[in-house]
Amino acid sequence: MSKTLQEIAQQLQASAKKAQLIYAFNGTGKTRLSRVFKNLIASNNESDADEGEANLSRQKILYYNAFTEDLFFWDNDLESDTEPKLKIQPNSFTDWIFKEQGQDQNIIANFQRYSNDKLTPRFNQDYKLKDESGKEILVKAFSEVTFSMERGDDEHSGNMKISKGEESNFIWSIFYTLLDQVITILNVAEPDQRETREFDQLEYVFIDDPVSSLDENHLIELAIDLAQLIRSSQSELKFIVSTHNPLFYNVLYNELKAKTGYILRRFEDGTFEIEDKRGDSNKSFSYHLYIKRMIEQAIESNEVQRYHFTLLRNLYEKAANFLGYPQWSDLLPDNKQSYSRLVMNFYSHRTLSNEELAEPTEPEKQTVKFLLNHLKNTYGFSKEVGTDVH
Repeated sequence: MSKTLQEIAQQLQASAKKAQLIYAFNGTGKTRLSRVFKNLIASNNESDADEGEANLSRQKILYYNAFTEDLFFWDNDLESDTEPKLKIQPNSFTDWIFKEQGQDQNIIANFQRYSNDKLTPRFNQDYKLKDESGKEILVKAFSEVTFSMERGDDEHSGNMKISKGEESNFIWSIFYTLLDQVITILNVAEPDQRETREFDQLEYVFIDDPVSSLDENHLIELAIDLAQLIRSSQSELKFIVSTHNPLFYNVLYNELKAKTGYILRRFEDGTFEIEDKRGDSNKSFSYHLYIKRMIEQAIESNEVQRYHFTLLRNLYEKAANFLGYPQWSDLLPDNKQSYSRLVMNFYSHRTLSNEELAEPTEPEKQTVKFLLNHLKNTYGFSKEVGTDVH
């Protein structure tokens, strides 16, 4: 049954689950859903309506999505190319973390753990202003950050522009540091005994795809750390995590010992559906991607053999299981029966020696390429893993 994103957000809000995991292909509407959910939580708290949306949503929900990363942008110093800076747009999100909670050193420590302990962020210096009485006031700036490689002798490489993956690590480290603090504080059962009452009204954490541009090692590490944080939460805080990356979903699913997740789909008319993700293929995603890469390598070197048809069927079976289709052949393009028969002819165990030794013809090899590209392009395989087949 099709629904609007508003209706899906209401369904997520009504759930009693501590953690809800959502898998969706890129472009389906995950980021839009996170914003609709945030607005739903804000609008449902009419007693705080005078505080403004930004402050209100901050009190009731923390959310991380593509718009969070948009709060950071590069000043590349095009004239001299020596002082690239990552600028931080003024906003309640970063003001809260840096100025109110003073978490800059913890952010640096977490970032270095995710990337390189020699790669060091430096926030711009604080400055002083005078109030009307002439008294000096220390102002924490936190409007930009530079990066350099430390050499261990009180010298550094000079400012450098970090990679997209390192930038994603840095921005995630900001959110992760805050989330760690929030959970620790809310785990104190008696509100009066907490070091701050700032988070008392927090109800939800919505995290949308924190894995952009990360390599597999950091992706797995991020999923494990996030799952550990969620498991450590002893309060009534609820978590929603959405992703397009099957490996990230798999690790998080298993680390949380989840019993089910969701698949978000969008229809051509602009409506959506969210359904339980069926099947036990969560445990096979890393192998899933390994199979995909093996077939790609065979295609690239024009060395497709009989067993690659077996691998191709295996890949289709795992994708069908994950997506909830009853048969692997349901994922095939038009003329399903013909393609299914071709794959099965090579997949079946044969006894005649001439059939065992026969190699696929060139058209049959091209069919492997066609069917792999169909599976990747139609059903949302991440293009960040492996090499695309052209």
